[in-house]
Amino acid sequence: MPGPLNRPLPILLLTRPEAASARFAEQCGDFGLRFDTVISPLFRIEATGSLPDASAAGGLIFTSANGVAVWLAQGGRRDLPVYTVGDTTARASEAAGMRAHSAGGAADDLINWLIAHSPAVPLLHLHGRHTRGDVAARLTMAGLTCESDVIYDQPAQPLSAEARAALMGPAPVIVPVFSPRTAELLAQERAQAPLLVAAMSEAVVNALGSLHKQDLKVAARPESVAMREVVLDLLKRAEAGDF
Repeated sequence: MPGPLNRPLPILLLTRPEAASARFAEQCGDFGLRFDTVISPLFRIEATGSLPDASAAGGLIFTSANGVAVWLAQGGRRDLPVYTVGDTTARASEAAGMRAHSAGGAADDLINWLIAHSPAVPLLHLHGRHTRGDVAARLTMAGLTCESDVIYDQPAQPLSAEARAALMGPAPVIVPVFSPRTAELLAQERAQAPLLVAAMSEAVVNALGSLHKQDLKVAARPESVAMREVVLDLLKRAEAGDF
């Protein structure tokens, strides 16, 4: 077994789209830990066509910063209140001058907040082709009229040769998994490296199926800061050989 001096550096494998992965890697790098980074998105973001008519909308719902990016890139309205599942999506909205409220949790938290506060309706949930939570249907059943529109797709793409080599190599690999969609795609890959997985939620854990993994930790809250806390803990353990 290699000792501390020749132990391979842990690898942080990031599988979200390039910009989000690079941002997360930079944030993790601010804590002085030693690791290599491999970015290999498992899906890409593609706008699906023209945006829906929001002229009568009372507010917009986004459950991913990807939706915000597509909405803005295609000239969507910025003068409506925005309601988001998490803080990262709220910040992306506010950076464009939109007024945003974050539920700071999961879809259930956002739905409960909206029901409790009764915002102006109709609401418009703008999301990707692969989504969960039945946000629009559940809000409408609760008396808050909400329409649901797909504005982007998330077509799968294969891992890079570098990423697959990492999964089959000797170095510990830390993989943050932010969505069930990513988990399902990752579960199709072969791995024999010591794999330490940080999962955003129990739904992500369930979607990982029988993927080979050395360790698995679930974030305390389904948002980016809590995920970073888990990833940093796994990186520290991997760097010390404590797994």
